[in-house]
Amino acid sequence: MDFGSADSWGTAIYFWIIPIVLGDAIFPPVPSEMVVITGGALSADGRANVFLVVALSAVASWLGDVVVFQLFRMRLSHVLDRWSWGRRVHSGIHDAIAKAGRSSTYGTIIGARFIPGGRLATSAAAGIANVSVRGFSLCAGLGALLWACWLVGLGYFTGSATGLPFWASSLIGVALGLVIGVVVGIIVTRRRGNRSPVEEPDPPLA
Repeated sequence: MDFGSADSWGTAIYFWIIPIVLGDAIFPPVPSEMVVITGGALSADGRANVFLVVALSAVASWLGDVVVFQLFRMRLSHVLDRWSWGRRVHSGIHDAIAKAGRSSTYGTIIGARFIPGGRLATSAAAGIANVSVRGFSLCAGLGALLWACWLVGLGYFTGSATGLPFWASSLIGVALGLVIGVVVGIIVTRRRGNRSPVEEPDPPLA
């Protein structure tokens, strides 16, 4: 694959979206925003279908949220502790909940994904709090669609407005999204305070 070629990326972007967005559900450093924004920039360049990019991104985001939610709802998070990488991920989930707040309201499930680390923290907290599966699934689905539209739209806008190569438009879009996300995160964190130590119930005995 030629990483500088828009044609190569236009063909491969569909295959990158699902695994990377799914991976981001458990491990936030995975650059899902970068991939989705790149899909938007490629769409502006006529190299990808904007509706397909939005659909794949939303579905992958929703699936990832449901996996994390069920992992904590069924008290299976201890499975992560079997491996060193899993313990690091598990610890990171606890830190994310502590920073983002432990609210599991439906509004938070929809909106927290726009804050760095908020998607993971909210899905895990909702599982711990035994939020209804139907309610969480519906809110996560709506949030995933809004998240996908926002990021793809950001990439599409920067690609259309700048006329730069798709990779440059993607970087600009990522920078804008990061700045906005950090600002929103700071505002929300100050309003909530760091008030969410994680105390997971022990898994049920067999």
